[in-house]
Amino acid sequence: MEARNVQTLVIGAGPGGYVAAIRAAQSGRKVVVAEREALGGICLNVGCIPSKALIHASSLFDRFRTAGDIGILADNIRVDMNRLIDWKQSIVERLTGGVGSLLKANGVEVISGEAAFDSPRSVTTKSKQGAERLTFEDCIVATGSAPIELPEFKVDGRRVLGSTEALALRELPGHVVVLGGGYIGLEIGTYLRKLGSEVTVVELTDTVLPGIEPECVKVVARKLKKRKIKVLTGTRALSMSDGKGGLQVRVEGKQGEQTIQCDVVLSTVGRRPSADGLELDRAGLKLDGSGFLPVDRQQKTDVAGIYAIGDVAGQPMLAHKASHEGIVAAEVAAGKNVARDYKCVPAVVFTDPEIASVGLTEEQASEQGADVVVGKFPFAASGRALALDATEGFSKIVADRQSGLVLGAHVVGPEASEIIAEMGLAIEMGATLEDLALTVHAHPTLPETLMEAAEAALGKAIHIFQS
Repeated sequence: MEARNVQTLVIGAGPGGYVAAIRAAQSGRKVVVAEREALGGICLNVGCIPSKALIHASSLFDRFRTAGDIGILADNIRVDMNRLIDWKQSIVERLTGGVGSLLKANGVEVISGEAAFDSPRSVTTKSKQGAERLTFEDCIVATGSAPIELPEFKVDGRRVLGSTEALALRELPGHVVVLGGGYIGLEIGTYLRKLGSEVTVVELTDTVLPGIEPECVKVVARKLKKRKIKVLTGTRALSMSDGKGGLQVRVEGKQGEQTIQCDVVLSTVGRRPSADGLELDRAGLKLDGSGFLPVDRQQKTDVAGIYAIGDVAGQPMLAHKASHEGIVAAEVAAGKNVARDYKCVPAVVFTDPEIASVGLTEEQASEQGADVVVGKFPFAASGRALALDATEGFSKIVADRQSGLVLGAHVVGPEASEIIAEMGLAIEMGATLEDLALTVHAHPTLPETLMEAAEAALGKAIHIFQS
């Protein structure tokens, strides 16, 4: 097969790959991107975007149902699942269509098919148009991640759903057993609960949202209980069988074995880096013990001219991290002397209430030798939060006592996902507690709680009493 040469080949067109392709093209490279599924990857098609659309819709529905508390009476509120899913899909199509338009406008060629390495300098792509061999100067691997499946709970789209299937449900299940109490399970489980499903969460560890700031998790855990979402921590899902009343899920936990009857199981036990079908060995590439492609700060792998970005290149598995790495890899491939050089990567969990974190926790800061000081301000003391009738949670800042340097921030409460951006910038710029406290914040707003938290850390809080 005669080979065609390209300058930069990008394998995968998710939030890392398509960004890398556009930046490479902006840098003057001739770029080809190969995507075996849909432009935008998991994030735009069946992950970040559709889930947040449905979470918003369910929160709106739930708010109307409880708005009588503030004098708004809305009777006979109901959900048309078909229209809801169609609306969600229209958002996905608008965004993925936009990605396609951007790639075309930047002169990026798109191959809708799979790519596999033949050598350290070539791949073979397979699409509806047939097979083609491409040689490249540089290749950026951006193949993302895939769901982890439990052998006893294989996703079949009927009895056992993955997140993809759960975000396309046109009939609301009566009772859902969610396997995994991480962010995906809790986000989708809460969405379904707000619409009316009964939800039981089965989590192997001793807490939901393992690895996330514990004090924030406690606020969410209380809200799950308030919403009558049953949570079984320290519990392992063993098997599943069909019964007269539906599915029978057998679990084992602190109280021994029990059987839970439900309509469907939602499996959200985690994700794994995906390099399936790439034939990495032909390129001289090897995965590490966790299944990732090892890279340096320029996203270079062990093979010259081949880069890896996003979920396949290591933790954290976050879309915005993938996009940033895509820009770094594309610019390095174009000959620029750049490298990944961020101090922190924000993370957001779209539960109710939301959790957002950036930088270090108290424990991490102490382990790194900081003399830790913490400032915390509750949303219950925020005029804006009171006006929104959303007073659960707090804003918390972690800093070094001697220098005042801000090391981390953690927010649980209304619009935490929006509030956290200020703290990412503060940490990247080396801001101190005094910098935050002296920055005039608009009133009444939720980000004021960050200024108040900084003042609290300095022992000068105005709107809460410090003894």
